[in-house]
Amino acid sequence: MEQLVQQINAYRQEIAVFEAATPDVVEEFRIKYLGTKGLVKMIMGEMRNVPNDRKKEFGQVLNEFKLFVESKYETLKANNSKQQTFLSGRKACLPDRQAPNDKQIDWSLPGAPISVGTRHPLSIVRNQIVSIFRRLGFAVAEGPEIEDDWHNFGAMNLPEDHPARDMQDTFYINHPAEGGAWLLRTHTSSVQARVMETQKPPIRVICPGRVYRNETISARAHCFFHQVEGLYIDENVSFADLKQTLYFFVQEMFGPAFGGIKVRFRPSYFPFTEPSAEMDISCLICGGNGCNICKHTGWVEILGSGMVHPTVLENFGIDSNKYTGFAFGMGVERITQLKYQVNDLRLYSQNDVRFLKQFTGVV
Repeated sequence: MEQLVQQINAYRQEIAVFEAATPDVVEEFRIKYLGTKGLVKMIMGEMRNVPNDRKKEFGQVLNEFKLFVESKYETLKANNSKQQTFLSGRKACLPDRQAPNDKQIDWSLPGAPISVGTRHPLSIVRNQIVSIFRRLGFAVAEGPEIEDDWHNFGAMNLPEDHPARDMQDTFYINHPAEGGAWLLRTHTSSVQARVMETQKPPIRVICPGRVYRNETISARAHCFFHQVEGLYIDENVSFADLKQTLYFFVQEMFGPAFGGIKVRFRPSYFPFTEPSAEMDISCLICGGNGCNICKHTGWVEILGSGMVHPTVLENFGIDSNKYTGFAFGMGVERITQLKYQVNDLRLYSQNDVRFLKQFTGVV
C-alpha cells in the first residue's frame, strides 16, 4: 500500500504543474486522468488489493486524489476559456496582428457587400407629387379602399342608371355586416366625398391611394393601380386657377431636366366636373416623335380635371351659388412611366430585384 501511496503522490506533483494552452490539451488531460480508462479509475481498481483493515485509510487517500484531479481539470478549463476570450478580443482590436491559430488573414481585402434597400419607384413618385401640392397648401386626405356605392358613385353624380358607370369595371364584394352595394373603390374621388361630408369650405386636399378596376392585365393596364386626386373649393375659384395649378405641377415634377415639355388641355367628360378637360404633355419617351406609349401621336394624357359639378357640391350641403371648386386626378403609374421611361406597367408589381435596384439612391 505504501508503494501505491508514493505513486499517487508522484501523480499529484505531475498534475500540479500541468498546463494547457488549447481546448484540445484540456480534453487530453480529462481523458488521461478522468476518462473511463483513465488513471483515477485504474487506481480505484487497486482497492481490491488493499487489506480490509486499511481500506478506509486508503479510500480517503483515493477520494482526496480524485477531488484534486477534478479540481485541476476545472481550473484548466476556466483558464483556457479566459485565454481564448482574451485572444479573440485582441484579434478584434488589433486586426493587423496574426490570428491565434497562426492563420494569416489579409485585412486589406474588401468586405462582403451589403445590399442597400430602396423605395419602390411608385412610392418615390407619389411622395414627390404629395410634396409639390403640399407647397401649394394642399393637405393629405385618405379613406377606405372598401367603399360603399354612395361615396364611390352616387355622391359623385353617378346614379345607378348612369351610363358613365360603364366607364369603370368594378369589383363588387359581399359585405355581410352592412346592407347595400359594396365595392373596391374605382377612384380616390370617394375620399373627396368623405372630406366634403365632414368639412366645410375652404377645402384644399389631395387624396393619394390604391384603386381597383376589373381590367385585363397588360403592359398598359392593370387590375389595381394608384391615383392622386386633388380638390379645391372656395369662393371665386376659376378654371384659370386649375390650369395654373397643373402647369406648376408639370414644371416641378418633370422640370428643366426634361426640357421643352409641351402641355395642352383637351375638352373631355367626367360626371363629377363641368366643364371637364384632360391634360396632355409631349411624350418624354420618344420626344414627341411617336411611339407605342403615346400611340404615335407624340402626346400622352397624364390627368383628368375640371370644375366641380354643382350637383356634387349640393350633395354635401355646399352652396354652389357661393362656392366653386376644381378637381383633378392622375395615375401615379403613368407619371412614373414618363419620369423613368418604364414601358410596362406590370414591372411595378412583379418585385423583380433587377428592376427595383435601378432606383437605389433615388429619393
